[in-house]
Amino acid sequence: MTMKTARELVDAALEEIETISVAEARELLGRDDVVFVDVRETVEYEQGTIPHSVHVPRGMLEWFADPTLPIHKAELRSGKRLVLFCAAGGRSALAAKTLEEMGISNICHIGGGYAAWKEAGLPVKS
Repeated sequence: MTMKTARELVDAALEEIETISVAEARELLGRDDVVFVDVRETVEYEQGTIPHSVHVPRGMLEWFADPTLPIHKAELRSGKRLVLFCAAGGRSALAAKTLEEMGISNICHIGGGYAAWKEAGLPVKS
């Protein structure tokens, strides 16, 4: 088996998932049919996030997405459009691919992640 780098894994995921811009994501914020999902670690999440987002750390994603487990987060299987984001876009791309492999559809991720969101001067929640 050939070893893949983290970058190669992210690049492969990006070929299979939908990436949206910060501007496109801003248009989705606050809609009843959309859930923003912050896949960053807890310490990052606690430093600020996109308003109304659900926190699902990447390290626990598969467990939170599994409806057979007591820690399942129903938002992940709500049928709503999921907009994933991390710090810069790598983890959210991998997370989107994983959720799709778990049978969840209507997923995208924000290119550039939370850093791009903040850089654009968009609303954040402390």
